Amino acid sequence: MGPLSGIKVLDLSRVLAGPWAGQVFADLGAEVIKVERPGAGDDTRAWGPPFVPESGMSAYFLCANRGKKSVTIDMGKPTGQALIKRLAAESDVVLENFKFGGLSKLGLGPEHLCALNSKLVYCSITGFGQTGPYRHRAGYDFLMQGMGGLMSVTGVPDGEPMKAGVAVVDVFTGMYAATAVLAALVERGRSGKGQHIDLALFDVQIATMANQISSYLVSGQQPTRLGNAHPSIVPYQVFPTADGHLILAVGNDDQFARFVKLAGAPHLSADPRFATNPQRVQNRAVLVPLLEELLLNRTTKEWCEALEAAGVPGGPINRFSDLDNDPQVQERGIFRDLGDGMRAVANPMRFSRTPADDTRQPPALGTATDDVLTELGLSGDEIAALRTDRII
Repeated sequence: MGPLSGIKVLDLSRVLAGPWAGQVFADLGAEVIKVERPGAGDDTRAWGPPFVPESGMSAYFLCANRGKKSVTIDMGKPTGQALIKRLAAESDVVLENFKFGGLSKLGLGPEHLCALNSKLVYCSITGFGQTGPYRHRAGYDFLMQGMGGLMSVTGVPDGEPMKAGVAVVDVFTGMYAATAVLAALVERGRSGKGQHIDLALFDVQIATMANQISSYLVSGQQPTRLGNAHPSIVPYQVFPTADGHLILAVGNDDQFARFVKLAGAPHLSADPRFATNPQRVQNRAVLVPLLEELLLNRTTKEWCEALEAAGVPGGPINRFSDLDNDPQVQERGIFRDLGDGMRAVANPMRFSRTPADDTRQPPALGTATDDVLTELGLSGDEIAALRTDRII
């Protein structure tokens, strides 16, 4: 049994941020009921290729919906809204990522469902939150990376601003949502009361700028785009090698001294321009070309082996196929075989007593509808009538 066994989550979200949080709960043992539109389901079911050949499920849907129960309900109809209310009355958590006020118009907002269930933790994920002049705007990960500052520090200095290669704002927001809900559940254990969580992609993007935004708040200066280089540490970037590229991540002066000795240039660590990290940052334009010349003398594999032996952080830039054959990935079981041609990435949280259950497949559309509604107290005839009326 997982650490969240006994917790019931009503997942009204779709695409990525909300479903990502819901998958965390499912992996940790909660019962997660994913409500989808009859006929089409979550938008991401159609986002492909690629699709799993055996089932036709999209790889995108697969990444964020493992272990859930799929129930189809048309929330646009009063009968469907009544079903959602009955499910919420028996749930511990509601996750939703509709536009601001969208569910309130259907009588399913936090003011409605929390009144039905005073212990309910209701988590709303929107682009800009429940307050402020932007609250009515739609939110998209790409847009947030731009508006929230990430793209201002991503990319090479003389190129265009770049987004990350993954929807990092959605993923971070999903993790913040999971953390917030868990905190609210702990607090509920003391007070006996649920609450509404207001989570915005925009807020999360700015919060996750970490040291970059902190540097601005301290100095008042906008950090520049440095490509793969680090604004506060040198050398900490990608370098070309004899046959490819290498990440060199020197974090302190001792590591730098060991590296330049290994590279055959021990005098560089004694040079007053490079002896300490602040000096290296100040003189990066002089130092980096010198290091580039040194690193071209060996292959990436040779450098990795030498750096490892010397205790200097460095490594290759792996493709996904490299990860498939990596001994660390294999030993940790990071890739999971879910059966029926489905492979997925393991939940990275490892518990000593209550392990995550990350081996269950994502659901086919609506496969749990009858079971969930039966548990809710509906008869077979009632369920059949709902299907006839295209409510489910």
